[in-house]
Amino acid sequence: QVQLVESGGGLVQAGGSLRLSCAPSGRTFRNYAMGWFRQASGKEREFVAGVGWNGINTYYAESVKGRFTISRDNAPNTVFLQMNSLKPEDTAVYYCAAVPRRLPPASANEYDYWGQGTQVTVSS
Repeated sequence: QVQLVESGGGLVQAGGSLRLSCAPSGRTFRNYAMGWFRQASGKEREFVAGVGWNGINTYYAESVKGRFTISRDNAPNTVFLQMNSLKPEDTAVYYCAAVPRRLPPASANEYDYWGQGTQVTVSS
């Protein structure tokens, strides 16, 4: 069974940092673009950041530019989301997703594989 497994979520104070990881099991996602999405309570799932299969092309939502950094390590096939200067409005369940494309789309509907999500809570 193909899975994406997120880890690294937790509770942090505003201004703090967290690093999320997303590791696949069951197959390799070497030739897949990867994305991070988040869903706050009562809101729709939104794009946060994406990285192309080569690890070079990266994209960010305006709300996280300059604070979050997405990266991937194709050796163990893991994707990371470094989150700095966290704000209470960053509180959400964060999901990673994979799609067999060169570049990551911003629409959640275009992704084929999803993780179970990890909770990030930022206190003020």
